[in-house]
Amino acid sequence: EHKDLISMVDEHYYLPPSWYVYNQDYYDQYDRTAPKVYLGEWAAHVPGRKSTIETALCEALHFCSLERNGDIVEMSSYAPLLAKDGHTQWNPDMIYFNNTEVKPTVGYYAQVMCGNSQGNQYLPSTISVNSDRAGVGERLAVSTVRNSRSGKTYLKLVNVLNHDVTAHLQLQGLLNGERTCRRTILTGNFDSLTARPEEGEVALSPDCEYVMPAYSFTLIEI
Repeated sequence: EHKDLISMVDEHYYLPPSWYVYNQDYYDQYDRTAPKVYLGEWAAHVPGRKSTIETALCEALHFCSLERNGDIVEMSSYAPLLAKDGHTQWNPDMIYFNNTEVKPTVGYYAQVMCGNSQGNQYLPSTISVNSDRAGVGERLAVSTVRNSRSGKTYLKLVNVLNHDVTAHLQLQGLLNGERTCRRTILTGNFDSLTARPEEGEVALSPDCEYVMPAYSFTLIEI
């Protein structure tokens, strides 16, 4: 009854990877007339509070749902940014350091990929999965946004399955013909603490296939 007096609420949550997998529709269900959301602290965590490929990919999965619900989630910031080894009040954090080195986590690199590929227009998309195995569709995500200022479109593809997935991409409206696009991919063993993004190129056409490696987050710039 007081929602008209509140412009924005500040949400915090630190949850295991499975929550992010099975709650991709979390903000889809929000009342569109309710106060906006600032997701002020959030991260996925596993036992030991380490940042792994698994947690980073589930965070990328969730970021796709944040973009889809940009009309509700106006702002988002990750878990505490900096923490000194042996002197932490909270885990996980984004970047750890000691007196001689800075040690970004896998989650940091996933956030960099997401943060450097934002747009001001969300392009709706759908996923159709040709498998009846439980949990397959929940471990895949896609988000496409356009930045009208730069003229770039960013396609995010997340695969939290333990096997490659051949995606049939239908990109009509984004591509007129074949084009070589910049690609950044973060992938590795699910428990990797040291995975880093790799940059390269990929050839795309309006109707093409793209193999999403097991445990991977792909960012394509069109």
